[in-house]
Amino acid sequence: MPAAKQSTVLAFDFGTRSIGVAVGNTVVRVAHPLTTIAGEANAARFAAIAALISEWSPDRLIVGRPLAEDGSASEMTARSDRFAHQLEGRFRLPVARIDERYSTHAAASALTAAGVRGRAHAQALDEGAAQVILQAWFDAHGADGAQL
Repeated sequence: MPAAKQSTVLAFDFGTRSIGVAVGNTVVRVAHPLTTIAGEANAARFAAIAALISEWSPDRLIVGRPLAEDGSASEMTARSDRFAHQLEGRFRLPVARIDERYSTHAAASALTAAGVRGRAHAQALDEGAAQVILQAWFDAHGADGAQL
């Protein structure tokens, strides 16, 4: 059987004040927190994303979709979808969307369990949520990579 092609994937936890970013690849299938893009100005956000895309050369992007507990969409869902659409248009990469319910909570719990507190906890939260989103995407796809 031929070896699976390695593809880099970047994931985003979209927020109005910051965007968490995580990275992983389709062979190892383990997500790693990468960075947090702070600020609300779109031009600065997309410049930072462009730099990450240039550095990591991803084959795919993942954006978390914030849904209500009952699965319904909200204003943040619409904003996140708009962000995903902008990524597709600007960078001409496939963008998958994945339910991100509880990703921030899971990231916060993992950080607390690791003993990360205070300012360091707050700074790592968004990229930790992006890591949870990316890992969920990896886990949702077959190990053979057929759906990647």
